[in-house]
Amino acid sequence: MTTELDHLKALEQRLLWLAAWTVHNANHLREKEDDDVKVGGHQASCASMVSILTALYFHVLRPEDRVAVKPHAAPLFHAMHYLMGNQTREKLENFRGYGGAQSYPSRTKDIDDVDFSTGSVGLGVAETAFASIIQDYLIARPWTQLGSGARKTGRMVALVGDAELDEGNVYECLQEGWKHGLRNTWWIIDYNRQSLDGVVHEGLWARVEAIFKAFGWRVEVLRFGALQRTAFEERGGSRLKDWIEACPNSLYSALTYLGGSAWRKRLLDDIGDQGDVTALIEKRSDAELSALMNNLGGQCLQTLCGAFDRARDETPTVFLAYTIKGWGTPLAGHKDNHSGLMTKAQMAEFQTLMGIASGEEWEPHAGLENPHAIQAFLADVPFFAAGPRRYHSPAVPSPGPVFLNDEMLSTQAGFGKILDAHAKADTDLSRRILTTSPDVTVSTNLGPWVNRRGLFAREALADTFRDEKIPSAQKWNFSPEGQHIELGIAEMNLFLLLGAAGLSHSLFGERLIPIGTVYDPFIARGLDALNYACYQDARFIIAGTPSGVTLAPEGGAHQSIGAQLIGMSQDGLVSFEPAFLDELSIIMDWSLDYLQRGGESDPDERTWLRDETGGSVYLRLSTRPIEQVRVWKRDDAAFRQGVIDGGYWLRAPGPNCEVVIAYQGVVAPEAIRAAARIGEGRRDIGVLAVTSADRLNSGWTAARRARARGHGDARSQIERLMEGVPRHCQLITVTDGHPATLAWIGGVKGHAVTPLGVEHFGQTGRVRDLYRHFEIDAAAIVSAASHLSPGKIL
Repeated sequence: MTTELDHLKALEQRLLWLAAWTVHNANHLREKEDDDVKVGGHQASCASMVSILTALYFHVLRPEDRVAVKPHAAPLFHAMHYLMGNQTREKLENFRGYGGAQSYPSRTKDIDDVDFSTGSVGLGVAETAFASIIQDYLIARPWTQLGSGARKTGRMVALVGDAELDEGNVYECLQEGWKHGLRNTWWIIDYNRQSLDGVVHEGLWARVEAIFKAFGWRVEVLRFGALQRTAFEERGGSRLKDWIEACPNSLYSALTYLGGSAWRKRLLDDIGDQGDVTALIEKRSDAELSALMNNLGGQCLQTLCGAFDRARDETPTVFLAYTIKGWGTPLAGHKDNHSGLMTKAQMAEFQTLMGIASGEEWEPHAGLENPHAIQAFLADVPFFAAGPRRYHSPAVPSPGPVFLNDEMLSTQAGFGKILDAHAKADTDLSRRILTTSPDVTVSTNLGPWVNRRGLFAREALADTFRDEKIPSAQKWNFSPEGQHIELGIAEMNLFLLLGAAGLSHSLFGERLIPIGTVYDPFIARGLDALNYACYQDARFIIAGTPSGVTLAPEGGAHQSIGAQLIGMSQDGLVSFEPAFLDELSIIMDWSLDYLQRGGESDPDERTWLRDETGGSVYLRLSTRPIEQVRVWKRDDAAFRQGVIDGGYWLRAPGPNCEVVIAYQGVVAPEAIRAAARIGEGRRDIGVLAVTSADRLNSGWTAARRARARGHGDARSQIERLMEGVPRHCQLITVTDGHPATLAWIGGVKGHAVTPLGVEHFGQTGRVRDLYRHFEIDAAAIVSAASHLSPGKIL
């Protein structure tokens, strides 16, 4: 009678074949141009993971579980979904080609139900832990389907390449997970002990085990498969076990590659005793001996299924699964197999071994003895029974902009006040806001929000200082109802948490509005995780504050220079840098809607931006209080639209304009003062308020592309703004950041431009000292106008 294990073994072999063939086709059979580079595809990395993936998806997982698949196992993942009807042959044939199945699993570019994109190693691993924390956050809310019990709690699973454990963000995540009582998380380590450039250090497994145990994880070391454990019970088996445990990784890999006869010679040389051990070895053929020595725990379905079945509670669990890189293929064990590919001759031999007839290479059930039985088995696999597992959650409307009436205030303080206003309100939007920060909650003005909404923890924890009646402005009460997740000072964790929370609508069917804060220069420290979150199309708001050399007393280490260029270049992220509170209010209201959009990608023909698709938002803010300028009425539609589109005329240029000052952000007072002084000797001065160099630049390039496609009347916001500016006019741009942020505006209509900004590390001092030093103060603007435009010296 056919057992489940028989079906799993058959599926394992089908997946091994389809993954290897997909890569082979892409590299050796598909048509190529002379200048094409190697395609690649990681046949050996797929082989070491095939047993793990088979046991996991076809035996233990349920639809509510979520998985981050090891990047290099992508062909295996695609092959599995091909078997299940969720991937097409066309995309497999075009693997790593334009429009084909992606090199690494991608939520946004693949069609086969990817839960977490992977690619930059280590990030997908950690993302599962933060997704579990977000799941717990939702469970604590009775108004969610998870909280009411209408939707089942899932397990967050990472299939981990052993080299991914070299990434520091993995250990930052372990510590943060421990702080938050992490649960319902599995990490399954493909411990093949071979990386891109060589073999991992001896004894790493013991260090890994110790680290995970220190953070409260259950550790399952799966070293030996069922065949090996049976052999250990034979006479002389204990000697064999001791030899395997003592064998260096590099030697084990080399003998694996050499095969049965090499195993026999080495074992007899090392532990042959002309007695029980020799008999244990000699009773097996070369093929049987090779199968025995290759039967490590991570390549044994029986062992894997048993281990998974034992770990059914919510304790976070790591499975250290010993595997063979290239298992079951001619590449097995070779130290160069990471990027190695089977030759055509090797593939022909492998095809014969797998029982695949010529012409049936892509047939899902080729080589199976009983395809109907397999199909019946697949129809009952729980994980796939519910079909695609992506949820949708309706957008939550914003009540409108929160306008502030302060006459002198910084944008960072304004940000805190606006959030505090939402905290006071009892709206669907306010209860879905989740804030987080890496140990800079108070210093980025999230304090008022936290005081009203509390900090999240699965178990309540009182504020000891308040209980002891010690005066403090902060109310640090932890409870399941809290709406702020406090993180340690690790920016990678910040963006990984924002990424998980920003996918909540898709992963868990519940809309959250994640808002994070971080000191602006340290966006760069978490940049890989930020890029990863955006690549997955996670939705969130990140406020980088304080920013620039305006944070004068803190010195160069805390003064950001290039963050504006990150905001401009990062796909999936719209960046703004408002100067005034009304701008900030309008931008935040728009952002709360924008991050919930999921429409088509057709551009808005007014701006040529793809606003209907939505995305995340980066706000670059400042602690410098500035006097508020309100030359436009708040309900003026043109003003509001200009703020969102990226810029508007604070002072429109006249027909004889000689100088235009374009500024972004906190240097607005310098630009305004300079304009007044320049106006004493130059005519019709214009002042362009840029709220988003990102949107102005993106609209400009998008409109150019539209014109190239035949939309001759396509015009962007910056082109409309600059249309009336005379060609002889001098353009001066200024910002507390890199001058390239605004310098490009001169190219829109061919104006000569003088870009002022910060190109070098800052230092301590007063704001006026540093502005003067970096020549971004009013005097520097006036000096530029005086020397560049004709007329008297100003």
